[in-house]
Amino acid sequence: MYLTAETKKELFKKHGQAKSEIDTGSPEAQIALFTHRINHLTGHLKTHKKDFATQQGLMKLVGKRRKLLNYLQQTDITRYRGIVAELELRK
Repeated sequence: MYLTAETKKELFKKHGQAKSEIDTGSPEAQIALFTHRINHLTGHLKTHKKDFATQQGLMKLVGKRRKLLNYLQQTDITRYRGIVAELELRK
């Protein structure tokens, strides 16, 4: 499995607002988790081009991440800029 409990804890610890393993609700932690899943699904779709169910799931994840990024941008621009720079979402 590509996303183990240890991987999730590491993501939450690295990107969470409180910098702890149990900070699963902060927008930064959720954005980091969605980005990890999006990157995995993108790699899957490169080899399985006709997997349309996965493609639809990927589009839903991208939309959820975009909504969280918009929320974070409206509430706290410094946290938004920090997570965008950390995850290299803008190029």
